[in-house]
Order: sequence, then C-alpha cells, then structure tokens
Amino acid sequence: MNLRGPFAAIRAFRPLLERGEGAAIVNISSIAARTGLGSSLAYLAAKAGVDALTIALAKVLTPKVRVFSVSPAGVDTGFVPGRTREQLQRTAERLPLAHVTTPDDVARAVVACIVSLTSSTGIVVPVDEGRHL
Repeated sequence: MNLRGPFAAIRAFRPLLERGEGAAIVNISSIAARTGLGSSLAYLAAKAGVDALTIALAKVLTPKVRVFSVSPAGVDTGFVPGRTREQLQRTAERLPLAHVTTPDDVARAVVACIVSLTSSTGIVVPVDEGRHL
C-alpha cells in the first residue's frame, strides 16, 4: 500500500484536481528511498516508487497540478514498534542538524509545498535533519 495507495488515490481524484485552481499533490515518501536504509527492502523500494511516481506525475499533470514528495526520516512517533525516543535522539546527535524530526516538521513541509512552493513541481523534499548528506 505504500505505492499502490497513492497511485490509486491520485488516479481517482485526478479529474477533480485538474478542475481546480492551484491544485497540488503531496505524497509522503521516506528518506529510506534515497539512502537504501530502512525497516525493510520492500518498504524502501515502495517509497522509491513514490518518489518516481511523483516525478512522472509532475510531467503528466502539468500545468494544472503540482506534485511533490515529502521524504522524512526517523519521525518521533510510536509508528515503529520498539523504537524509543532515546534511540532517535542518539541517531539525531550524529546528524547535521542534531534534531529529532517531529510530526510537526513533516506537516510544515507539506504546507510549504502547497502554500509556498507555487513555482515548483516534481521535487522530493527531504525532512531528515540532513541525514541524506
């Protein structure tokens, strides 16, 4: 569902999106797509597919719809069983920004894509505290 879900939703909503003004799609990917490090090979491959889908859709849906992918890493949630805040903090200390990514960090990136990046499409926006460097 990490790839098929976004594809199916976008296909279903395409006519509505194309009728609107300033329409934007923001897919949620993962930095695992870029680094090759993640919870499973299937997960990172699916998220890489989301990034490829983002770029392809940006070409197909232009000029009516802008398409983005927000690519977080290590978000401080209870989503990953057994992962503690302390583990996230230890990892964050080794990253350029030395900060644990929060759900609000991801949400702000989504809002920025929709509201502020009005002259952009087909881009992957890392929200990873510099992990991709």
